[in-house]
Amino acid sequence: MSETTQFFCRQPKSVDLIENYTEVEGFPKPDAEVRCALYSPNGHVFAYTQPSKVVLVNVKDGSSSNEVVAEVDVKEAFDLHFSPNGRYLAIWTRPQLIDRESGVWSDNISIFDAESKKIVTKWANKHQGGWQPQFTQDSKIMAKNFHNKEIHFFEVSDNFDIKKPSYKFKLQDSAATFQNFQISPGKNPAVAIFIPEKGGKPAQVLIYNIPSFNQPICSRSFFKAEKCQLKWNALGTALLALASTDHDTSNKSYYGETNLYLLGIAGSYERIDLKREGPIHDITWSPSAREFAVSYGYMPSETTFFDARGNAIHSLPTAPRNTIIYSPHGRFVLVAGFGNLQGTVDVYDRQNKFGKVCTFEASNTSVCEWSPCGRFVLTATTSPRLRVDNGLKVWHASGQLVYYREYPELFSITWKPQPLEKFPGLRQLESAPEPQQSAKDYLAKRAASRGSATAKPAGAYRPPHARNSGVAATSTSLYQKELQSNFGASGNGGRKTVPGMVPGVAPPQQKEGKSAARNRKKKEAKKSEGSASPAPEGSNDSVPAESGVVGGVVSLEEKKIRSLLKKIRAIETLKMKQASGESLEDTQVSKINKEDEIRKELADLGWTDSS
Repeated sequence: MSETTQFFCRQPKSVDLIENYTEVEGFPKPDAEVRCALYSPNGHVFAYTQPSKVVLVNVKDGSSSNEVVAEVDVKEAFDLHFSPNGRYLAIWTRPQLIDRESGVWSDNISIFDAESKKIVTKWANKHQGGWQPQFTQDSKIMAKNFHNKEIHFFEVSDNFDIKKPSYKFKLQDSAATFQNFQISPGKNPAVAIFIPEKGGKPAQVLIYNIPSFNQPICSRSFFKAEKCQLKWNALGTALLALASTDHDTSNKSYYGETNLYLLGIAGSYERIDLKREGPIHDITWSPSAREFAVSYGYMPSETTFFDARGNAIHSLPTAPRNTIIYSPHGRFVLVAGFGNLQGTVDVYDRQNKFGKVCTFEASNTSVCEWSPCGRFVLTATTSPRLRVDNGLKVWHASGQLVYYREYPELFSITWKPQPLEKFPGLRQLESAPEPQQSAKDYLAKRAASRGSATAKPAGAYRPPHARNSGVAATSTSLYQKELQSNFGASGNGGRKTVPGMVPGVAPPQQKEGKSAARNRKKKEAKKSEGSASPAPEGSNDSVPAESGVVGGVVSLEEKKIRSLLKKIRAIETLKMKQASGESLEDTQVSKINKEDEIRKELADLGWTDSS
C-alpha cells in the first residue's frame, strides 16, 4: 500500500509517507516562488503557479515518471480550481483596469482544457471571493455567477462562447439578489440557491433540476438568515443549509444566531432541532450519505449524529470540540477541538456503536485530513496562520504518532487524492506501524520538556540587582522596602521618603490651608483651656503631613520586568479559560502566542522562574 502527500514551503514537494518517507524522485521542481499548488480531484494531475506560467505535472499512478504535461501561458496566477474529473483548470489572476472611463477590466479568469492543452474561454471577475466556476460531476456543464442576479450555465466544449449561455437562471424579483449557489454531485445534477432576507421578506433556499428552472423541486423560507452555508450529500439527494446572522436579537450569543435546515430533492424539508443553545460549530455528511453530524452549543459543545431524515441517533459526551471529519469509508469519525481550543482529537468507531478508539493531542493544528485508505490522520501547522512550529505529523488511527517533520515555513499540505476502490473497507484496524525515528525523537523531547516543567520549583521574584548577592529575598523585596520607608526603618524619623529630598535635610514645609488653620486654632484653644486630655505619646503635631511616593526608587529595568510579568499573569489566566473550553477572541489567542517572546525578553533582563 502506498500513499503520497503533497506539501510546499517555498517549493512544492511530493513525499511517499508510508513506505520510506523520502522525496519522490523525478518531480520537476519549480524555479521561482509558488503562490498556489493543487491536485486534481482524481489525483492524476498536479498544478502549481509560477510568475510567468502555470505548470501541470502528470502524477497518475502507474505512470513512468512525473513529467510536465502542459504549461499554461498565464502570468501572475494567484488561485487555481479543478473540475471534478480534473479535465478543466480554472485560473484566477489579478485584474487590471483597461479603461477607467468605461470601467472595463481585463479578462482575468481562464479555463484551460488539460486534454486539448489550450485555453477554451476567458472572462472578467475582479473579486477573488467566490470567483470559482462550478461544474457538474461529469464536467460537461459549467456554471458561473452573473452579478448575483443570474446564473449562467454552459455546455463545455472546445470553444464555447462565454457570452452565450446554454441555460440561464434569473430571479423573478428584479430587486432581489442571491448570495451563493451550489451544484450537487451525482448523475442528475441540481442547483441550490440562497437568497438572503431583505426589506422584511424572508430568506429562501431554492433547489432546481438543471436545466429546468420554471419550478423549484424544493423551497424553504425562513427568517434570521443573512448568510447560508450549503452542503450536499455525496449522492446529491439531500442538502444541509446552515443559516446564520451576525447579531443575536436575544443578546444571548456573541456569535449571532445559527439554524440548520435539511432539504431533499423530493421536496421534503425540516428544521433540525438541537437540544442545546449556542452556535453551530461544524456540520458534515458521512461518505455513505445516510447520516450527518453536527457540533453545536456553548463550550463544552455537544456532537450529535442524525440519520438522513433528521432524526437524532447518537450523541457524544460534551467536550470542547468544534471539528468533525469522517474517514473516506465512513468507518471512523474524528471529533477534535482546533482553532482557539487545545487541539484534542478523539477517534470513534462508527461501526462499533461509536466506541472510542483513541485520543491524542495535536495542538496548533491548521490542517487535518484522513488518508485515502482511512488508516492515518495528517495534522499540520501552516503559515501564515502560525509562523512558528510549522510542520507535519502523521498519526495512525490508533493514536500512535508515526512520522514528524518540521519546516521553517509550511504554506500548504494535503494527501494525494486516490480512488476509494483502491483501498477496500477495513474489517479490523491493523496495529500501528513502527514509528519513524523523527516521531520517536519528537515524543522523547516533548516528554522531557513536560517533565522539566513539572519538576521545576516556582520561586519568588527577585529584582536583578538583588540576585547572586547572598542576601535573602525577603530583605530586598519591594514589600520590605515599602515597610522600611513607611515606618522609618531607613532612619529618617518615621517620615515618608520624598523623591529628590536630600538625606539629613528636613523636608520643605507645605502651605497650610484655611480649613487646616481653623482646625489647628481650635486644638490650641482646647489645650490652653486644659479641657482636652493629654495628647497620646508619639504624636508629632509640629511636623505637617507630607505628600510623596510610597516606596523606594524603582529602576527602569525593574519597571519593564513588572510590566512583562503582568502580561505573563494575564496569559496564564487566558490559558486556564482556554483549557476549560471557553471560546477566546482572536486578540486573546494572539496574546497567548506571544508568551515565548515575553519569556525570552524576561530572560534577557535576567529574570528566571526561580528568581
